[in-house]
Order: sequence, then C-alpha cells, then structure tokens
Amino acid sequence: MVWKFRTTKPFSHPFLSSSSSTTLLFSASVSLVFINCITTTTTTEAAISLPKNVTIPALIVFGDSIVDQGNNNNIETLVKCNFPPYGKDFMGGLPTGRFSNGKTPADMIAEELGIKELIPAYLDPNLQDNDLPTGVSFASGATGFDPQTPVIVSVISLDEQIKMFKEYIGRLTGMVGEERTNFILTNSVYLVIAGSDDLANTYFTIGIRRLQYDVNSYTDLMVRGASNFVKELYELGAKKIGVFGAAPIGCLPSQRTLGGGILVRQCAENYNQAAQMFNAKVPVALGSLKSSLNDAKARLVYIDIYNPLLDLIQNHEKYGFAVANKGCCGTGNIEVSILCNKFSETCPDRSVYLFWDSYHPTERGYKILTDRVLAKYLNDLV
Repeated sequence: MVWKFRTTKPFSHPFLSSSSSTTLLFSASVSLVFINCITTTTTTEAAISLPKNVTIPALIVFGDSIVDQGNNNNIETLVKCNFPPYGKDFMGGLPTGRFSNGKTPADMIAEELGIKELIPAYLDPNLQDNDLPTGVSFASGATGFDPQTPVIVSVISLDEQIKMFKEYIGRLTGMVGEERTNFILTNSVYLVIAGSDDLANTYFTIGIRRLQYDVNSYTDLMVRGASNFVKELYELGAKKIGVFGAAPIGCLPSQRTLGGGILVRQCAENYNQAAQMFNAKVPVALGSLKSSLNDAKARLVYIDIYNPLLDLIQNHEKYGFAVANKGCCGTGNIEVSILCNKFSETCPDRSVYLFWDSYHPTERGYKILTDRVLAKYLNDLV
C-alpha cells in the first residue's frame, strides 16, 4: 500500500473501490454511528520529573479515537469529527479531527514529558518533516484489535498503522540518519490504545462476532491481536510500549442508552464484564511476550484505564463534575461523530461534564485521567 503525503487526496481503502461499495460504506457507517452512538514541534519543559539520565525524544501513538489526532480526516469514512462543535475549546476553537472539545491524552502526555505541545496526525497533509523526530499519531477512530472492526466502518486497521510506522521509519532515517533514528526508536515512548471499539461496536452493537464467539473466546482473539501488534512494534525497534486496557464501556453514555435500558440508562454490566475479562488477559500476554524476548531493556507495560475512569464516573462530584451519565453535545445520550455536529446544542459549561460526546471524555476529564496514568505508570515505562 502506498501512502500519500502533503496531499488532500483521501486515503485509499479497498472497501472504497467502487461507487457501489462507497454507498455500502455510507449505509454501514451511518448505521454504526447511529446505533453505537456513534468515537508543533516546539519542545516544552517537562511538567513531571523524569528519572535521572532518561531522555524521551518522541511520543509515538497507535490505536483508536482516544488518540486519533486527525488521521480520519484524510480517509473515506464517516467516522470523523473535523467539524463543529468538536474542537470548541481547542486553540482558536477549531475542529482538528480530535474526538474531544480540546486536546487528547496524546497531546497531554507529550506536553507533560516535555516533548512538544501537540502530537500531529501522520496523515495530516500539513505534517512538517521536523515533526517526525518528536513523534506522531497513527491512530484511527473506531479501529480495534479485531481485524473485522476497522473493516466495518472503513478506518485504518492496526496492520495498516504498522505499515505507516515502517514508512515513518524510512522517512526519519532519510532525515536524521540511521544512528539517530535508532536512538529515537529505542528511547521513545509508544502508546497503544484500542479494544473498546471491538467490544462496544463489533461485539455488542453490530453483533457480528457474537454469532461466532462467546465473550471469553472473543477477548482471546482481541488479546492475540494486541500481543501480535506489540511484538511487531518491538521488532521494529520499540522498547518502551504502554498498552491501555479497555474502558468501562458499559458506563459510557451511549452504551448506557444502548445496553443499559433506553429509559433508565444504567451501566451495561455485561459490557463492563467483557472489558474486565479482556483487561485481565492483557498483562498476562504482555508478561509472556516479554519473557520470550529475553531483553532486559524491553518495557511492555499494561496501563489500567478501566478503574480510573470508573472512579471518575461513580464519584464524579468529588472531582468537580456535575454530570457523568451523558455527554455535553446534544442530548448527550447518543450523539458522537457525525451525530454531534454544528446543529447540536452544547452545554454552556464543559468543565462540569465528564463526557464531551456520548463516547469520549472532555478535555478536563482526559486531563485528570492522564495525570493519574502518568503518576502510576511512567517509571515503569521509562
């Protein structure tokens, strides 16, 4: 597959090979979006203390909408958010393709580590070469570890993200040389954030995989995908890899609506149980993989996001949030991606809402989660 740069030509996906397939994509994507609620390179001073003699040259990110910095803007999919009211609290109030009212965890972590203020999307046609040495995001909203998940809505699979990363390495080598490239690859922090869309979309909402797998066997499939992905990253030079677990998806506003009763909107506990099952298996798989590598410098770290986010949801008032069961956009019960648009009313005070749309936290929510993740896991990663 050939990736195009500095062009506004959309990413070419096999699912979009004809006008009829485009129609099918539109239909399938709208259905998914509706049913599922439908997801600069100036170095900054590190806000947290790094261990002595530790240098983190770049933050390199893979995964789904939590850290999609705008890659989906440049592919033919309906899973986009490059329109108002997204970006309402971003610099200049501009929508960038980030699934938030402001910054994402990728931006916040890069800034906290003193790398740069914003992590750019790799497919951004305005991406500058001088952004490459300090990191980019390959993430694509609505993708997952299950290879079927990105196909459903024609987004960038994790296999394709690996291909993009290989190309990135080639471009980086051409810029800074092989020795510096190897230093960057070895010392950078890598984040992998996926899995929630596999469960929320592919398994529970669309239901395709429920015809083939029970929850136990499906989470096994997801974990195999995660383990294989991490192994590929390692083989390409990555040493410091953080793998996020699934969120408490049953308590996300949209999933309350879809799985917790459209009127009572309780947390869908079967969704949460599936997420917990996946999360229990990931660290075991990472431990097994690390043992097989026989590399003392390899750091494969499982990052729990389930419990910190569940704590924010259940004890939201303690953190200054007034609303945690619906998003700020529209009714807050179902709107996300194209359903959260310029015609949607938004809450007047985003700071008291934990969720921006019905699937993604607000910038303030992300900031609290990011701070907790860094405090707990940074030393394990670096």
